[in-house]
Amino acid sequence: MSLPLSFFRGHFFKHLASRSSAASFFTFRGGASLNHFSSAYSTKREQLPESKVTAAACSSQLPNNFTSTSDDPVASPYLSVRIFCPRNAADGFSECLMCFGASSATVDVLDTHDDDKETRISSIFNIDVDVKDCISRASDSVGLEEMPNFEVEMLDHIDWIRKTKDCFHPVKISERLWIVPEWREPPEPEAINIILNPGLAFGTGEHPTTKLCLLELIKLIKGGERFLDYGTGSGVLAIAALKLGAAVSVGFDIEPQAITATRSNATLNSIGQHELLATLVPINHNHHFEGELPPSLIGSYDEQLISKTNIYDVVIANILLHPLLDLADRIVSYTKPGATVCVSGIISEQVPMVMQRYSPLLENMNVSMMDDWACIRGTKKIATE
Repeated sequence: MSLPLSFFRGHFFKHLASRSSAASFFTFRGGASLNHFSSAYSTKREQLPESKVTAAACSSQLPNNFTSTSDDPVASPYLSVRIFCPRNAADGFSECLMCFGASSATVDVLDTHDDDKETRISSIFNIDVDVKDCISRASDSVGLEEMPNFEVEMLDHIDWIRKTKDCFHPVKISERLWIVPEWREPPEPEAINIILNPGLAFGTGEHPTTKLCLLELIKLIKGGERFLDYGTGSGVLAIAALKLGAAVSVGFDIEPQAITATRSNATLNSIGQHELLATLVPINHNHHFEGELPPSLIGSYDEQLISKTNIYDVVIANILLHPLLDLADRIVSYTKPGATVCVSGIISEQVPMVMQRYSPLLENMNVSMMDDWACIRGTKKIATE
């Protein structure tokens, strides 16, 4: 995935960087098999900010006179695509878009009636991706008889980041915990305030799954714990754990921008690198990483840290449904026997299959809900001879 795509990852949705199924695979060292992992969401039912730019005609082509004069990924353009899809196929169609070239896909929450047969999917593409081909392949995959209508507009990341800042306000998680943007004043100075500049990575506390995970941390962290954030994004969970009293937080992610964001946000909160350890995870056996690594992240892969299992008091994986299913054994392996695992990033109808997958590994499982989103919590079973 090119660096411009990895920049478009904010607090409205998680970014799935996979133009092919192989792009979201990596290997955990220490005898692990090739597994699927992503720190991203697809088909999250949130409403994206409306663009003030008139949508172009149904075309994935750039203007003939377009030239790029900057190597700065923040200034690079991207394609914003709105697709009008049958409601009963929207979730599956969104996931297929991600597999065939979209950088992100979101089923928008619209003011519709129950008898409306169509909904809108907002998606993001790199400028060199054939949007029409991607939509056509996704349509075939979910069995649509006709390719949906779609609109394409070209924007740049600077506009999107500016809009993001304008609409990002302090988020109250509980009476004692707030998430506060770097550019705003804490409403409750005496509370535990996590200062955050999400910028390029998911995790601001606004999404229900992030809130659910933070609320679990408030209950679980008593002081001195080792915490693992499996798919760390902006680092908000890892930072929260430390501020609540954990001794050490560790964050895994395949995205270079997530590691950069996590370390930057740790600095904003006066957290040292010995307290929050963030490591890139390769996407395959050949130690390939997602996108080109900036010089500052060369050497950010800590193989020894990734290989250590059975050492964490709390593990949270707030990622996608399919990685949660595929990586269940691996996620749970990082937790001490009898310690707690929380998995989130799923909607209510996906809870039964996740519960079924984790029931051989966890006990005392329970589910917390918020706005149709779920977080499953359980304790790792202690092996018996």
